[in-house]
Amino acid sequence: MSERLIIDGNAVYEIDEECLKKQEARKQAGRLRRVMRERANCQERDERVGKKQQDGEQG
Repeated sequence: MSERLIIDGNAVYEIDEECLKKQEARKQAGRLRRVMRERANCQERDERVGKKQQDGEQG
């Protein structure tokens, strides 16, 4: 296990670097899921708009 000590005046903090890496990976995965969901929503919206335009041209 990788740890780091931070000394701030009289306070001492122990940082678990493996835990920090896992937390960052979860955050990054969440951001990636959000971006992919937004892209899918945009694509669906573009498809609906395109279909409406095609229907309007035909009708």
